Amino acid sequence: MLSFSRSAILSYLLWCLLFLTLASSNGAVATAKPKAGCGYKLVSLVQLPNGGGLVGYLQVKQRTSTYGPDIPRLRLFVKHETRERVRVQITDADKQRWEVPYNLLPREPAPPVTGGKVTGAPFTGAEYPGEELVFTYGRDPFWFAVHRRSTRQPLFNTSAGALVFKDQYLEVSTALPKNAALYGLGENTQPGGIRLRPNDPYTIYTTDISAINLNTDLYGSHPVYMDLRSLGGRGVAHAVLLLNSNGMDVFYRGTSLTYKVIGGLLDFYFFSGPTPLAIVDQYTSMIGRPAPMPYWAFGFHQCRWGYKNLSVVEGVVEGYRNAQIPLDVIWNDDDHMDAAKDFTLDPVNYPRPKLLAFLDKIHAQGMKYIVLIDPGIAVNSSYGVYQRGMERDIFIKLDGQPYLAQVWPGPVYFPDFLNPNGVSWWIDEVRRFHDLVPVDGLWIDMNEASNFCTGKCTIPKTHQCPIPDTKTPWLCCLDCKNLTNTRWDEPPYKINASGQTARLGFNTIATSATHYNGILEYNAHSLYGFSQAIATHTALQGLQGKRPFILTRSTFVGSGAYAAHWTGDNKGTWENLRYSISTMLNFGIFGMPMVGSDICGFYPSPTEELCNRWIELGAFYPFSRDHANFASPRQELYVWDSVAKSARNALGMRYKLLPYLYTLNYQAHLTGAPVARPVFFSFPDFTPCYGLSTQFLLGPGVMVSPVLEQGATSVSAMFPPGTWYNLFDMSKVVVSRSGAPVKLDAPLNEINVHVYQNTILPMQRGGFVSKDARATPFTLVVAFPFGATQADAEGAVYVDDDERPEMVLAEGQASYVRFHASVRGKAVTVRSEVLMGSYSLHKGLVVEKLSVLGLEGTGKDLAIQVDGTDATAVATSSPYFAAGGNAKLQGEEGVEDSKNGVMVEIGGLALPLGKSFTMTWNMRIEA
Repeated sequence: MLSFSRSAILSYLLWCLLFLTLASSNGAVATAKPKAGCGYKLVSLVQLPNGGGLVGYLQVKQRTSTYGPDIPRLRLFVKHETRERVRVQITDADKQRWEVPYNLLPREPAPPVTGGKVTGAPFTGAEYPGEELVFTYGRDPFWFAVHRRSTRQPLFNTSAGALVFKDQYLEVSTALPKNAALYGLGENTQPGGIRLRPNDPYTIYTTDISAINLNTDLYGSHPVYMDLRSLGGRGVAHAVLLLNSNGMDVFYRGTSLTYKVIGGLLDFYFFSGPTPLAIVDQYTSMIGRPAPMPYWAFGFHQCRWGYKNLSVVEGVVEGYRNAQIPLDVIWNDDDHMDAAKDFTLDPVNYPRPKLLAFLDKIHAQGMKYIVLIDPGIAVNSSYGVYQRGMERDIFIKLDGQPYLAQVWPGPVYFPDFLNPNGVSWWIDEVRRFHDLVPVDGLWIDMNEASNFCTGKCTIPKTHQCPIPDTKTPWLCCLDCKNLTNTRWDEPPYKINASGQTARLGFNTIATSATHYNGILEYNAHSLYGFSQAIATHTALQGLQGKRPFILTRSTFVGSGAYAAHWTGDNKGTWENLRYSISTMLNFGIFGMPMVGSDICGFYPSPTEELCNRWIELGAFYPFSRDHANFASPRQELYVWDSVAKSARNALGMRYKLLPYLYTLNYQAHLTGAPVARPVFFSFPDFTPCYGLSTQFLLGPGVMVSPVLEQGATSVSAMFPPGTWYNLFDMSKVVVSRSGAPVKLDAPLNEINVHVYQNTILPMQRGGFVSKDARATPFTLVVAFPFGATQADAEGAVYVDDDERPEMVLAEGQASYVRFHASVRGKAVTVRSEVLMGSYSLHKGLVVEKLSVLGLEGTGKDLAIQVDGTDATAVATSSPYFAAGGNAKLQGEEGVEDSKNGVMVEIGGLALPLGKSFTMTWNMRIEA
């Protein structure tokens, strides 16, 4: 046991008194609430053998009653789990508390709570170092901090505030430097862009509230943030995850950040970075790597809530074909269902024989079909899905009975995906439905879980529910009463739920309801969509051994390992167009790179101009889908001629870039690297881009600069220093020196997409369906700095049979090709390095052309070797050189057009992608 002097105790009491008389975090004098607690002291600390970490015990200093009594004894556990990650967990020393189940999110276990001493050597050191990070602490009052070992840069420090730990209220704060740029803490719609703004509300609790609501807790719970700081001209990043599924408010004040959590424990993970890409690698190595997506998922998707019968769906597919707009996937919202009941077909509007014939037709063309399912199961004694659920007792309960709620079919019960029987029942229901309709993926919606009613409800005896032919099916028609008699329904601290301090059970499952094994909804609420995604992934993967595709609305830490995400109910406005970029980029940080927003807006009707600009942007979302509300006018991309033109242009480029996007999917699966990412991911030293939220990168070097303002025909774009080539017209070149904004022309049907110097970009010819596009020959775009005489470039492409569940590099199943290029004076070399080439050879994939950017003149003396053998004749006809026209330079003042050419094309090739090749030539200047 540790002992302390009387003077130390007296000084601490004075310290505590100070906190009791100050306001929360900004130092203003309090006039109402006292501080919630006075902190703890460290009474023992031991080091476990064999690198097991530190275990310590904390004792409360002075008890307070605000938000309930303090837990008297806490256990501290600290472990350097990897060289880049340290875990700091604080929990009740005597009683097991709720934490995210290990079967949902597998991770290293913490020592069990024993209530007593643990065996180990007393630890008296002032610091506990790992390879990258160092844990430090104070004893009385207890505080802890984490800093970098190499630079001693502080990353997290709780010494400025008291640790508070009550049954339903946990509070801890960290100091922050003013220059810290923070990102994350979502899901929410952030009007200020991706960089967190001090004093904006950050509440984390899964809620079905439209994404048009700003600074409000939305569908996902991701209590993680990235901290990027410029130190000596170098951007250095780290990340902090508080792994806790209970509701919380996070208060960011610019120089401090405070968590106020209503349950569970404090389970912090610190990731050392130091680059943004290293952060997502370290983070997803712990929470789960992003799920591999099938190739067709990167095609364009069309949906609408309101395709009332199969003929309408057939007409939509035909409309896209006639307009020559690419389309890979057609979706149904709940229109296909019989009375909005899961796993059913409307026998009149979607008769099974006709639907199967339609699917045979589109599957033969390479297209796919996806439908929606909601978690709420209709309470209907003639409904087999309900009957089987009741027989297996798999529904969430309140007071011993299945909890009654209301969604689209009317009265429903919610399956419990924490119940093993609930999971097996769901898997069986998915199998039964797939036998009925061979869908290619599933869309799980309303899984926060959403409820049109609040409280404890019963089926009314005086009126029907649902109300027949109602125009407002989202209004509660059950007989309900608010639950106020439990501390779970009315906790002592009210988070800012729904942006209005709503009841925790408002329009969702009552928080006093119970899951399997007595687990409270109060604790597990934000895990509902996550647990459903896991069960759905298991179900689909087990059907035919194919790679699953699942789209989910509600998400949690780790959801990206199972599903894609769309950003929910947005609005057809210019503001929502802009907001979509920040939300998309946040999900890349959260480990869910397959993300996009409803193109043209979910409701109400967009203008023609807005839809033009939205498809130009949405064509470059990782997940690209047009979706609209049943009450909105039709907005398929062929409805307006001008929008169809924009779609052909932007989606035409997307389909040429499919091999690049799919390779980014592979790299995301390996390392967590987002498909769409903030500009600072590639340029962390370039501080002007830290808040840039109107442009983004696809992968490391493709910049998308959309028009986001009504009436604009140009865009002011920021380019980090270097050379950027327009992919639609490669003679248009931006040469940036300081990163000052550049004005780019952007007529109505055009979007600016640029590739960065030192990049080799694999592209194909494109097509109207990804199945056809992926079989076409490749072009390699090699981008050197403008006017380069000493430079290198690199890139890669991954190709595989995307039917296989796993995305692995195995002979006969996949090929991975690295590309390298160099210019040394007038000598140019482009070569490939093939890993597992047999798959590419079997598919007959070839490189037909190189477009080399940035060099002056044209080429001569071409030599080609394939697998080390002379192969100058490997061509469909004869290889040829073609010189590009004069460069059209854009950029800052003083950038001169000093070179005549910008592109050298080598065409007429048929180089097997599955064999390593080397091409060399010399440049010459033509008069």
